[in-house]
Amino acid sequence: MNSESIIIFCFQACLCSYLGGAILSLVLDRWQKAANLIGFSCAVLGGLVGCVASILVLNRSIFPSLLVWPFQMPLFTFSIHLDALAGFFVLVISLLGLAISIYSLGYAAQYYGIKNVGALGAFYNLLLLSNTLVFCAGNAVFFLITWEMMSLFAYLLVSFEHEQPKTRQAGILFFIMSHIGTGCLAIGFLLLFKAAGTFNFGSFHRIGPQLSSLELNAAFLLFLAGFGVKAGIIPLHIWLPEAHPVAPTNVSALMSGVLIKSGIYGLARVLFDFLGTPPVWWGVTVLLLGSVSALLGVLYALVEHDLKRLLAFHSIENIGIILMGLGSSLVFLSFDHPVLAALALIAGLYHTINHACFKGLLFLGAGSVLHATRTRNMEDLGGLIKKMPGTAFFFLLGSVAISGLPPLNGFISEWLTYQSLLQGFGSTEKLLRLIFPITGALLALTAALAAACFVKALGITFLALPRSRQAEQAHESSGSMQAGMALLALACVFLGLFPMIFLPMLDSATQQLVGQSISSQLIAADGWLLTALGVEKGSISTLGMVSLFLVLLPLPVALRLVFSRQAKHELGETWDCGLDQLTPQMEYTATAYSKPLRMIFRAIYRPRRQVQADFEVSRYFTKSIRFETHIEPTFEKLLYRPLNRAILRLSRRIRWVQIGSLNAYLFYIFLTLLALLLWEKVY
Repeated sequence: MNSESIIIFCFQACLCSYLGGAILSLVLDRWQKAANLIGFSCAVLGGLVGCVASILVLNRSIFPSLLVWPFQMPLFTFSIHLDALAGFFVLVISLLGLAISIYSLGYAAQYYGIKNVGALGAFYNLLLLSNTLVFCAGNAVFFLITWEMMSLFAYLLVSFEHEQPKTRQAGILFFIMSHIGTGCLAIGFLLLFKAAGTFNFGSFHRIGPQLSSLELNAAFLLFLAGFGVKAGIIPLHIWLPEAHPVAPTNVSALMSGVLIKSGIYGLARVLFDFLGTPPVWWGVTVLLLGSVSALLGVLYALVEHDLKRLLAFHSIENIGIILMGLGSSLVFLSFDHPVLAALALIAGLYHTINHACFKGLLFLGAGSVLHATRTRNMEDLGGLIKKMPGTAFFFLLGSVAISGLPPLNGFISEWLTYQSLLQGFGSTEKLLRLIFPITGALLALTAALAAACFVKALGITFLALPRSRQAEQAHESSGSMQAGMALLALACVFLGLFPMIFLPMLDSATQQLVGQSISSQLIAADGWLLTALGVEKGSISTLGMVSLFLVLLPLPVALRLVFSRQAKHELGETWDCGLDQLTPQMEYTATAYSKPLRMIFRAIYRPRRQVQADFEVSRYFTKSIRFETHIEPTFEKLLYRPLNRAILRLSRRIRWVQIGSLNAYLFYIFLTLLALLLWEKVY
């Protein structure tokens, strides 16, 4: 059996596993334990064979169509094409789906007798299936069908705990925003169809020159808006921090790690594969949107006390970092620097899989905390490192990775992004070159704020004393939940220590999109170092850092043994300021931690404070003080609420069109057809 046959077999097995898991979960609905075990086990199998198929694809240079269904219609073909770009994103969803499915075997047990576990497993498998088909669709109509299926199943999963009003509101908001994005995509694909005469993706390849300047720029803006909604680009992000916290945690991890990456996939497919050489302003727009999303995402995360909502804002931040790589690549293509374009594209793609791993790990850790304590409020947590040492360790690894600290994977992709931004200053012209050092400085600020944010998240959640009875009674998560986190933790370590193994797998994607394969230029001859491009080359080796640490580690251990042999060691209580004992009220809170940053960035936050004091006898004898602080939802207040009011006013004014007369509706259809015929005759 040759490699192509293995790829086809594994990919078909992947799709069949997801479909079989969905069907069996519904069939075994009455037997919840069986539905949980079989449904999520099928998802584990699908993720495993999906990883095999995608890795084989990324090591190939020829990418034939895998499946073409016999039932076809004019202009519409049910076809699946697994090329290098699709193979990379299938690897992302398969790897993350594998880990989350293992985690879900233990996580879903909490719903026994409370919720429909069979429905959870079915919708989960169908989300994996539809999202995988989105990455592999070879036809625009088929792409939109699978795109809508993905949005529908994601909505059903977000609304799984629909008894809560906030859950219903978040689901509706997600559904509305998804349909707005789909409308933009449909119009964009119609513009491409007008030039190609077909909806097949193969005919869209480098079709940009066949469009007029107006049509080309309109297509760019439509696709940027349509895919930007799903990716959570600011200001199209409002659904993301609402939907992620209320969804089941395994769903939150899947949505943050993969579903929002479907927007990144769409942008990469359209901007690099379909539209051809971009104007400079396209790349600048994407680069600036990425910078703004990264900075504002981490700033809003810093003031959050809801652990899952904090992670949701960090998804916006990391989507911004990915867009910085894609935007830089587009700018380099505009100036005919394909090698630098490949470097920036590799940085964006590498951060895509890195973010899937460490954000999935962090969401699974947050889910374990929620599972054990029944609260997402960090102010009610604390002291969990003693109750949940395994979860605390995995959350620590994810925090180091997302903060861009060596030697884990987030450091590698951010280092590559820095290198591409630094190269932009000397490779572009006029004032445009100033954008690159400015965005590089914003990326550095974003990384520093991310580290500060996860010092808060880790410290307030896991350290000090428990602040509530739920935290005192917390327990470690089950074995399958820890196994899922361990798999993603290993992925973060592997991608951080061995980028020289993974980077060559991206050559096929960069060759397809920008015509360059540069991994050999990034990896030194000895295979240990990553080197920068350009005249003055820098280099980095996370594996070397760890090796040096292990070599030097025996020295302090030996010194401790020699000089502390005669020393006496005593354990004592933590200093309590002269009081009888420490209490949770003495601990640093999340609100106090973020207070200086709220003051520094008050122009962005626009905070509102409310202090209410209760007195016993007079105002000199205070009984209690209640303090509340709120951050103004700027985009909702200034953009979406006025837009909502305008739409409602317009709807009321044109309500007379719906008069309830069938003859009138037939007359509307006649006028529409007449207008379309006249349009076709004129143009």
